[in-house]
Amino acid sequence: MRNVDFTPLYRSAIGFDRLFNQMEKNFSNNNNAGYPPYNIEQQDENHYRITMAVAGFAEEQLDITQQQNILIVRGTREEQKAEREYLYQGIAERDFERKFQLADYVKVVGAQMENGLLHVELEREIPEEQKPRKIAINGNRLLESE
Repeated sequence: MRNVDFTPLYRSAIGFDRLFNQMEKNFSNNNNAGYPPYNIEQQDENHYRITMAVAGFAEEQLDITQQQNILIVRGTREEQKAEREYLYQGIAERDFERKFQLADYVKVVGAQMENGLLHVELEREIPEEQKPRKIAINGNRLLESE
């Protein structure tokens, strides 16, 4: 496991402490690492897609929840009534919960299942007042003194 020191960034970046704390948490405690496997795809500047391999799960066994800036995907399997004797078991048959930290203004806009893959569509919608705006430079205005 890798230890990452973000101290130099704390000295020069102001207001990013939540981001650095989340990165430190992810580096130190990565118990979400293996199951189920997933991809995160950036389709353009404001659209993303998370694809998770959820073979063996039906749509009604999956739950997708967004709580503020956290996306939670859960899979819950029904208890098997009959015990099986496996010679080899390579297919994981267990419940899972995977959490994704979302940036501000990123929201889930849809989800669909296709061939054992769960696709979660995300979009960043920046409010108009948060978008960059051009400021005119006017040399004729004088500052008023009090």
